[in-house]
Amino acid sequence: MVEKSDRAPLLDWEEVPPAEKPVPTPEQEKDVKGPSPANNRALGCTAPGIGWSTSPGGPGSFTSAVSSIDTSLSSRSTVPTPAEWDAQCLDKDDHTPAPGQGEVPHDIMVKWEEKDPIVAVFVVTFDTRSGNMLEWCLPGDMNLEGVEFKAMASGSHRVSSDFIYFRKGGYFGLACFANMVVESVVERGARMKSVGILSTSYTLLYRYMSFLEHQVRLQLKTPGQYSPLEAFFEDKRSVLPPDGESVVTACPGSAWGAAINHCMHPEMKITHPAGCMSQFIQFFGEQIMVLWKLALLRRRILIFSPPPVGVVCYRVYCCCCLANVSIPGVGVAVPEFRPFFYVNVADIDTLDTELSYVACTTEKIFEEKRDLYDVYVDNQNVRTTRESLKPLLRLNTADREKYRRLTEQRQMLLYSQEENGDCVSSEEDHFILFFLEQNNRIFQTLSEVAGSPEPILTQESVRAMGLDPHGDRLFLLHLLETYGYDSLLVTDHPCCS
Repeated sequence: MVEKSDRAPLLDWEEVPPAEKPVPTPEQEKDVKGPSPANNRALGCTAPGIGWSTSPGGPGSFTSAVSSIDTSLSSRSTVPTPAEWDAQCLDKDDHTPAPGQGEVPHDIMVKWEEKDPIVAVFVVTFDTRSGNMLEWCLPGDMNLEGVEFKAMASGSHRVSSDFIYFRKGGYFGLACFANMVVESVVERGARMKSVGILSTSYTLLYRYMSFLEHQVRLQLKTPGQYSPLEAFFEDKRSVLPPDGESVVTACPGSAWGAAINHCMHPEMKITHPAGCMSQFIQFFGEQIMVLWKLALLRRRILIFSPPPVGVVCYRVYCCCCLANVSIPGVGVAVPEFRPFFYVNVADIDTLDTELSYVACTTEKIFEEKRDLYDVYVDNQNVRTTRESLKPLLRLNTADREKYRRLTEQRQMLLYSQEENGDCVSSEEDHFILFFLEQNNRIFQTLSEVAGSPEPILTQESVRAMGLDPHGDRLFLLHLLETYGYDSLLVTDHPCCS
């Protein structure tokens, strides 16, 4: 079990022993293999200008998210082979929605299917004399400089285990960290390692969480045993373009109508605690409405928290979900809201060039680097030094009404699940769709007003967006400027007085 940090946790970190998990019946396995269209979602593929993912030499992932990972893997005493891993964990073929429910043409599905884009696997260790070190990696000639500090976050010695999502150049990484007590004077009583992978997208990284956790425990007990990692990489390695760089892209606009269930609702598999989005909103409470506005405005958001880092990486992901829009063409000209996940001091130069991002860190020094971010989140405290953004931190009547509806709908969903055994609808679906619909509502209204003979926003049209005509005046002006609605007149209208 991971030690709790000195701050309020986002998620409960008590890991249920694999042996205690019930074995699914054939009927349950059948249900798992046939997810509803609403759950066929792949993280990293969103509306143009909304999110991003990469693939070797082509557009981003267009596959469905895997609904579950076989829990028997965690309790095995031996390491599963790559072939066993495929059979146990991955169900690549069952991703087509039911007829008439968001079907995607076969040629599009084939074109957008992403094939296990693993480009590197590595082991990082902590040396009492040299600090974090890259112990082993494949391929041997790949530039992994700095990955030793991303895969083992500053302050990790305070926790017994953790996982970290991060970005390195054009790739995304996932590493699992573990800290084991040993009777060794040289190691000063503790052995710390991380086992991680790099991919061209963060869409599919969750597939290998259990494998990486198993491997890091193996490395702690029997250091130097790399054959399972070698076999894994040989089976999952991705063929990169000639220049070795990945391509940053989004889903094509032509696929939106047919593929909304596949593209518009990103998902990150929660392999330890459940309820990523719902507990994220419970953690921040009404402040979620402040984060929603800042995410929609594509501001640079930096989240600070001491280890464990995994739960904070989920906060990064959840922030990105707040800005989803499924109206074709909206957001094409605005900066992409990029998830950087965990960052450290080595990322300062990179962040300095970014126009829009959301990231997390365990290093307090970032708080003083005010040029690197627009919004700084410390625990549940959201603050900014930008005078133009400070009014947006205050909640108004419309914000509280939206939060009330959000919590009421959640209670209704939980009641339905308890009374009717509704296992199809999830809280993650509910929350992601809530903000997606809210965002669509705003931009649909803006587009209609912009195309009318008198492009003037009235109090009625502002209320139709779910906004407060007075309390959201500044937010609306920022929104029009960010998304280029220059033809709309708002300054002299009563809604902005």
